[in-house]
Amino acid sequence: MKLFGFMRDNIKNEIMEEILKIENVSKSYISGERELLVLDDITFNVNAGDIISIVGPSGSGKTTLLGLCAGLDKSTGGVITLCDKDLAKLNENERAELRNKKVGFIFQNFQLIPTLTALENVMIPLELQGVDGAEEDAKKLLDRVGLLDRASHYPSQLSGGEQQRVSIARAFINSPDILFADEPTGNLDDTTGQKIEQLLFDLNQESNTTLVLVTHDLELANRTHRIVRLKGGRVISDKVNNQKVNA
Repeated sequence: MKLFGFMRDNIKNEIMEEILKIENVSKSYISGERELLVLDDITFNVNAGDIISIVGPSGSGKTTLLGLCAGLDKSTGGVITLCDKDLAKLNENERAELRNKKVGFIFQNFQLIPTLTALENVMIPLELQGVDGAEEDAKKLLDRVGLLDRASHYPSQLSGGEQQRVSIARAFINSPDILFADEPTGNLDDTTGQKIEQLLFDLNQESNTTLVLVTHDLELANRTHRIVRLKGGRVISDKVNNQKVNA
């Protein structure tokens, strides 16, 4: 498997054929005296190495679904199996450990810690694992995303595109088995967004990571292998993208 040269060779000794399994998943919230159903009977699987996009209009449940798949929230019903783990059977600490070791997540609003430098933000996942060499790996990834000279800068000193590049470096630092990206270019202008898209696909190809991204941008979705469409909290289509634009 092709990984970054500086990543540890033993992190991914085995690839699971099916890395994410979503079975009859629903999610609802209580709003006043009413139950608001956000996701309704969602079922699909993701194989290791897949690059898929989840698209749909605003309010269709895309971001909610991504958060459930990554173990950031719990479903109301159904089963989500991530990296051979039934998320419903894990407690909060166990889900956090799974995310830290197996999952990368890129947020639309970056979610960098404002009191930490760019370098420190990228180092976090490895530091939480107690891995030696976290600083060196973080510097190499910052160099890869073109921000080594900004390593000592805080998020408030970085542009939106620079913050998202730091976020991408942080997402890849633990060599994740699966990467979730929520509207990764949603807060960026078109030119910066295109650069971020290319960086994301380049790094994903280099690391051979499974990629699941949520987007309203059909041009971005058309660069993925498969497109899952949501509407009203339900899957209305799930198709291989035969018109895929080479990343």
